[in-house]
Amino acid sequence: MPRGTTSDHGWNLTVYGEQIAPVIRKLQEHGIRVSLFIDPDPEQIRLARDLGAERVELYTEAYAAAYNTPTRGHVVERYAEAAHAAMRYGMELNAGHDLNLNNLGYFLHNVPGVLESRSVMHLYVNRLNVDYLKLFSAIKML
Repeated sequence: MPRGTTSDHGWNLTVYGEQIAPVIRKLQEHGIRVSLFIDPDPEQIRLARDLGAERVELYTEAYAAAYNTPTRGHVVERYAEAAHAAMRYGMELNAGHDLNLNNLGYFLHNVPGVLESRSVMHLYVNRLNVDYLKLFSAIKML
């Protein structure tokens, strides 16, 4: 993100699309697959496709924040709509790093087409507190 030290939202491709388009092309010239980190907005997914990205990764903080609240269902619907848009546009889909063993299963059950999740770091950190067999059993239950 421009002028950011960490992510608190996805790229706004309406604002930054022209700026990052040449970077996307340069990466792809070197055989590098491009995934853009964006908010769960079908219009942003369309713009990502138009810029030539192969994949989008959805910023998931809003979902994680709503997970234990009555708004969880409404919030996850936004992500499901974004996932359906990604499928319509022929884009691959990743989910952001705010997912964990508690909220990942519900997300994956309700948001189709997720190929990868950046929650892997949480799983590694969790390994420090849980033995491997228990961790893999928890993942298999998702």
